[in-house]
Amino acid sequence: MGRGNSKKTSTHRDSDDTNTSKSLSTTAPGFAVQAYKNGILNPLDSKAPTNLEEIRQRLAQSRTTASPPESVFEEYVQTVREAPNEATMVGEMLPLFQKYPKGYKRVLNQAFTAFPKDMGFNSGLSAPQPDYVEGLGMEEFRPFPVDQHVSGAVLSKDNPRSVTLSHLAGEWTGPGGDITEAQLQSGYDGAALVYARNQALSYQGTPDPLGHAHITTFTTNGTHLNFYAHYATTGDDGTTEYHQFPVNSTSLVNSYGEHKQGRRSLRNAQDYARKQSYELRDQLKEHYRKQRGGGGGDGSGLPPVAEGAPSLPIAST
Repeated sequence: MGRGNSKKTSTHRDSDDTNTSKSLSTTAPGFAVQAYKNGILNPLDSKAPTNLEEIRQRLAQSRTTASPPESVFEEYVQTVREAPNEATMVGEMLPLFQKYPKGYKRVLNQAFTAFPKDMGFNSGLSAPQPDYVEGLGMEEFRPFPVDQHVSGAVLSKDNPRSVTLSHLAGEWTGPGGDITEAQLQSGYDGAALVYARNQALSYQGTPDPLGHAHITTFTTNGTHLNFYAHYATTGDDGTTEYHQFPVNSTSLVNSYGEHKQGRRSLRNAQDYARKQSYELRDQLKEHYRKQRGGGGGDGSGLPPVAEGAPSLPIAST
């Protein structure tokens, strides 16, 4: 959310952080520079993923369900243009999203309190706190103990139903807000989701093809909707770089046709993220089933998650 919003303060320290130095929030001066030093590339420096055209085609594809009538679009335009604050904006936009059955949930304005610190991309920074994130609940991964074996998978501390291994996050800005700041925040959100996905894939030995993006974020001010694809590569100096590449941008208020296109793209992005979440869950559970009879020290047959495990999967040869 935009600078000055009470959601994200200028400094942040987790209650269990024994370090005396404070970590920068996404609204604090200096956050952009620290994120850059941590390898989070802005859209200008990011390279296109190798599956970019596939992503664009997927967002644009038609849907089987009917779009709302034009009168609903006209009401949306009127309300959004008169919205006095960001909370109103969010409330008006939520009907554009697909709502899924239980087990796959969405959460608003929730910090990633369970996310590990100092994983490179988040060194010196407070926990990501997207305005919107969706994914499977931790309970959907049973019997696989995903919190023990995949670093960064579970997003919320002390919540057995926390969103886990999300593939979609988003950031809003209210009337007069800074969309550039929302873009910076979504870059950080995307890096966290890429890190977690890559940890899960590395753990089971099935990395994504190099340069492929399967994580999506969006930014919006209620009138424009922007999508980004996220993935990680190894830089020239051997460090991990997190790319945030612009996929497309749509106006939600210029015309009924563009509004429908934006709504369609949003729901298509949701459907793909949900598909990726279920596929990854099933792969992890199957890997756990196959390895369960081994000699894991905790009785699960699986070794504990490796400390300092790389955030970028090693390419298969």
